[in-house]
Amino acid sequence: MSTQDLYQQVIIEHHKKPRNFRKIDSPTHQAEGFNPLCGDHLWVYMNVNAAGAIDDISFEGDGCAISKASASMMTQNVKGKTVDEAKAIFHDFHRMVLGQLNPEKDVHVLGRLTIFSGIWKYPARVKCAALAWHTMNGALSNEATISTE
Repeated sequence: MSTQDLYQQVIIEHHKKPRNFRKIDSPTHQAEGFNPLCGDHLWVYMNVNAAGAIDDISFEGDGCAISKASASMMTQNVKGKTVDEAKAIFHDFHRMVLGQLNPEKDVHVLGRLTIFSGIWKYPARVKCAALAWHTMNGALSNEATISTE
């Protein structure tokens, strides 16, 4: 199976059956993300405990397959991590989708998220992959609304 085939299979699986697709009751952190260029629109909800660990994270909203798959994989990846660890993953993911981090050569903390490593070749899709991540980062920074204009 080629890398492209694996990428498509993972994106389709997470789009059809997104993980953590729900609203958390009484989240400690939340933010709304919107990409006006393509219409992707989502909300990220989080419960961060007093020790700074992400006990729960979820999302809901509408978006393309890349946007929804990225949000689904993000929630799986950062659940149980500390806020600092989540921000480090966000930083590496953001650099990767912009083509500034090569996961085959550069040190990173991305794990399976490297499936998105080729997205930088499609500039119109970068914002789709990054929307949930910017929204999560905004929620952690107490920003209510994130726009990827």
